[in-house]
Amino acid sequence: MANKEASVAELTDKFRDSTAVLLTEYRGLTVAQLKSLRKDLSEDATYAVVKNTLTKIAANAAGISSFDDSLAGPSAIAFVHGDPVTVAKKLRDFAKANPLLVVKNGYFDGSPLTADEVKKLADLESREVLLAKFAGAAKASLFGAAYLFNAPLASAARAADALRAKQESGQ
Repeated sequence: MANKEASVAELTDKFRDSTAVLLTEYRGLTVAQLKSLRKDLSEDATYAVVKNTLTKIAANAAGISSFDDSLAGPSAIAFVHGDPVTVAKKLRDFAKANPLLVVKNGYFDGSPLTADEVKKLADLESREVLLAKFAGAAKASLFGAAYLFNAPLASAARAADALRAKQESGQ
């Protein structure tokens, strides 16, 4: 009993400390495949096989009720502490190579996610790519603004030069 209470408390803390939580079913996967998936996710998430009843209690204690209907069969959860998009991509890629892994649903930023929404999350570009695109757009708009501010000065300089050339040729 005390062991179960400790497990529920640990799971509740993981739910609260995670930026996102992705629920999967691993029926039919080997221990070696699960180990490989854990290793692949270890940089951004903790992937743990969980007991459904204890997980339901812990999720409800953390204020998450979206997993109540999905906790059936052999379940494992990716507790994301890094980039949720990266974890969703890795789960999607692993599921393509190992169709026995099924992403059931998730929870991200205070909202429940369906399996389709997790797939859409996986289809997003990585944080680094999005930041690079933003930096490129910011640089382009700054260049445009600098050109706009510089245009009247350049135009005035060309007009003054043309006037000077005209006066020299007219003398």
